[in-house]
Amino acid sequence: MKNYLYTIFEKLSSRLDYLKNVDLIFTVPNQQSHGDYATNVAMILAKSLKRNPKDIANEIISNLDYDNSIIEKIEIAGPGFINFYFTKKYVTNVVKEIIEQSDNYGRWNKYKGKIAQVEFVSANPTGPLTVGHGRNAVTGDTIANLLEWIGYKVEREYYFNNAGRQMRILGDSVRLRYLELLGNKIDFPEEYYQGDYIKDIAKKLYEEYGDKLINEDAEGIFKKRAEKEIFEDINKTLSRLNIHFDNYFNENSLYEDGSIKKLLEVFEEKNLSYEKDNAIWLKLSELGNEKDKVIVKSTGEPTYRLPDIAYHITKFERNYDLIVDLFGSDHNATYPDVLAGLKALGYDINKVKVLIHQFVTIVQNGEVVKMSTRKANYITLDELIDEVGSDVVRYFFNMRSISSHLNFDVGLAKKQTEENPVFYLQYAHARISSILRMTKDENLNLSTENLELLTTDEEQNLLKKLYEFPDEVLYSAENFEPHRLCIYLEELAALFHKFYTECRIIGSRKELAEARIALIVAVQIVLRNGLKILGVTAPEKM
Repeated sequence: MKNYLYTIFEKLSSRLDYLKNVDLIFTVPNQQSHGDYATNVAMILAKSLKRNPKDIANEIISNLDYDNSIIEKIEIAGPGFINFYFTKKYVTNVVKEIIEQSDNYGRWNKYKGKIAQVEFVSANPTGPLTVGHGRNAVTGDTIANLLEWIGYKVEREYYFNNAGRQMRILGDSVRLRYLELLGNKIDFPEEYYQGDYIKDIAKKLYEEYGDKLINEDAEGIFKKRAEKEIFEDINKTLSRLNIHFDNYFNENSLYEDGSIKKLLEVFEEKNLSYEKDNAIWLKLSELGNEKDKVIVKSTGEPTYRLPDIAYHITKFERNYDLIVDLFGSDHNATYPDVLAGLKALGYDINKVKVLIHQFVTIVQNGEVVKMSTRKANYITLDELIDEVGSDVVRYFFNMRSISSHLNFDVGLAKKQTEENPVFYLQYAHARISSILRMTKDENLNLSTENLELLTTDEEQNLLKKLYEFPDEVLYSAENFEPHRLCIYLEELAALFHKFYTECRIIGSRKELAEARIALIVAVQIVLRNGLKILGVTAPEKM
């Protein structure tokens, strides 16, 4: 419906010049009596044209060339809103469209031929993935799915570092636990990795090598084995959520191939860096940021900014049309430095979209579960999946805006009732499958021949909601807001359940029953497509 409005307004702009450069927005009114779609374009134009918005609205309507079989009427409301009412016959056509397109309904070719890269998770292999990593993982993968649905070819990338201080501590943590197994009395440092997974890795090494590693350096086999096993576990965990990567990029390669050294030389040549207190500083204050920042410490060790800038240069060199970075809120104050450095080097940072997600709190029995990564009393992502299942984990991480803190209520997540939004949606899909099995037993079949019989409010509201799905996919993708899709699907499911309560299929006359079968098949397709984007299964039975 919305696409038709854009089409007729595009034609109108050739007659009314003032419409040519206006950003047209059509919204669904809050009150059903105000039509199917409304626009405030007349009110937006009133100031620049110095005219009464109602006069502008009247002029637009009188010049608008539209099909009476599609639009039933157009009215002006309030201070100058233009409200559009679509014919019931046109509204029912969405059923044919959905059934014909099936798994492709909601897809767009708008960005066909363009390539996007989505970098997410990017946890260093120092321990199991936590629930915080889980939100990053699910959000990143869902955004990648959304971008694919609007035409992008998407590459999912995982960036990690297997060098540096934390990896040295990891290696030494394993070494000390290994020495404990040999009977040595060890004073285990508090800042070392405390988790049982460290003991498990040490035990495997002990079983394999006995006491042969007693004089081995921490950065040898201890670190390498820990990195290997932890990274394997990370990938196993992500696989449980059906998350897979196209590329893995190791930060250490930037040092090995000379990228870091070259970048330092470029900053110096362009007079963008200077030396002070035996450290190298980037002139960020001259690049629009508050103050200069250190890029190489006095110890000779780079800060995160230098490899991150070098890493992003590789992204630009790979010619992506869109670069998406997903970080936790601890990066909120730091990523602008990287973007400033890239901009100073002449890169188009408009191609980079940085997304920041807020923290996750686990709630059990109404109480917040206190967690500490250092003390290893956090809940791992694996444990959360074990507790509530992968579908619930994916949906719960998607159902709130990433800009808001997420309370993950384990009690709610485990409920098999309509209170649980995942159950609510999957039940709607399974219920339709059940209805279709029953109608088949009654020799009732899907038919799109008599869709004009779908005239009740419950049917029309459901049909109009189905029309909105492609627009919701496009909006959610372009604005990087997966939670919008969750809201849409829950609203669709609610309308379906209301329809099912009010509108009988079995027991209605054959033509109406078969039109209603076509309608619920269309609903099922949209539910399935929406859940697929979110990475959630759509069961036939529950």
